[in-house]
Amino acid sequence: MDMDLSDKKKGFQLKDLELILGYQFKDPHLIRLALKHPSVVGGVNDSNQRLEFLGDRVLGLFVSECLFLKFRHESEGALAKRFSSLVKRDALARVAQNLGIGPFIEMAPSELASGGRSNPKNLADALEAIIAALHLDGGSDVSRDFVIRHWGPLSEEHIQPPSDSKTVLQEWSQKQGLGLPVYSIVSRSGPPHQPIFEVEVKVSGVNSVRGSGTSKQNAEQFAAKNMLENIECNN
Repeated sequence: MDMDLSDKKKGFQLKDLELILGYQFKDPHLIRLALKHPSVVGGVNDSNQRLEFLGDRVLGLFVSECLFLKFRHESEGALAKRFSSLVKRDALARVAQNLGIGPFIEMAPSELASGGRSNPKNLADALEAIIAALHLDGGSDVSRDFVIRHWGPLSEEHIQPPSDSKTVLQEWSQKQGLGLPVYSIVSRSGPPHQPIFEVEVKVSGVNSVRGSGTSKQNAEQFAAKNMLENIECNN
């Protein structure tokens, strides 16, 4: 039976994506499932969510291995800082954008209209699902090669282990005996595809400070950065 135009388009896109990924799938169903956003289906088994769960663990394993072998003289704490920066949503979305994954994600018209294919969460989730599909279809050698190829260069961008503002603030507050910083969302505004979060951070004995960002995590980082700047100015 001849394929309809949509099937032909999907097949064409699949070949394009395989060229981008550098791998031809033996079971095309896996990669199609990896690209299926939850908005297009009702059941959890018919979207990329389960693959995303596996891909997160596969990515974590091989990023850990990469860091362990590349930075042989660093402590566990230093490696953990590098690991955290490489597996967070921003890093995943960056790799997905560089690969051009967005146009291949299948999603409902409402999600598409709200900028879903450029949404960092959707990009990160789809990329994790793709890693799982590579792992299931080609085995650990294929998934390891993919992770090392795309995360290896990212791991070399920082000569010293990256210390984000939240980590620095936490280390400072604990050293001062002030306990852990506490973050809370003050407000959320903007359209669904471009939300703006305002977050407040509190540390015992220090004036609370706010920060804004396009995600809760980013807003927390800016709030921590602002508090660190205030602490520096007052010392």
